[in-house]
Amino acid sequence: MKAIALLEVQAMVAAIVGLDAMVKAADVELIHVEKRLGGRLVTVVVQGEVSAVQAALQAGAAAAAGAGKVKNTEVIANPHPSVMRFLTTG
Repeated sequence: MKAIALLEVQAMVAAIVGLDAMVKAADVELIHVEKRLGGRLVTVVVQGEVSAVQAALQAGAAAAAGAGKVKNTEVIANPHPSVMRFLTTG
């Protein structure tokens, strides 16, 4: 089953550190990056199998916490196609 994981952090550096840990920890791929407030609030979204995104999110949140503040994390299993269209629009 496919899933997405969202990691929202304060600061671009924390987002990059968290994303690096996520893609190294499990078989996931980056599908979306959202930057707000000039990069001070960044959300990265990865997709993969449920167990992979859960493992990736755990690793990413731990790594990002060392470089900045983790604001929120979430795993959505079997996201609705409308959610995926929202994430993949330019």
